[in-house]
Amino acid sequence: MFEKLSPAAAWVVLIVAGLLETVWAVGMKYTEGFSKPLPTAIVIVVAWASFYLLGIAMRPLPAGTAYAVWTGIGAVGTVALGIVLFNEPATFARLACVAMIVGGIIGLKLLHD
Repeated sequence: MFEKLSPAAAWVVLIVAGLLETVWAVGMKYTEGFSKPLPTAIVIVVAWASFYLLGIAMRPLPAGTAYAVWTGIGAVGTVALGIVLFNEPATFARLACVAMIVGGIIGLKLLHD
């Protein structure tokens, strides 16, 4: 299925991998230090899927770009869900930092093409 992945398709796979990173990162909060079996199992499966798709996306994409975008999507998504789900602070400085991460992700995408 992923044998000959075009760069455009690799970007889609990378975005999905980054979204899955957000899921497992936020999911870790629900494991309560890996003491709850079901959330822990879900986190492990989703983390594996995220890593797998990152590896697939890295076939046609530069490793550094793919990794930076993957972690950036995960970081932005985790901060956003932390604000929504866990009432974490949404200060101007914090949101400005998230905006810089988003700018970096966009910049890496634009510089790749």
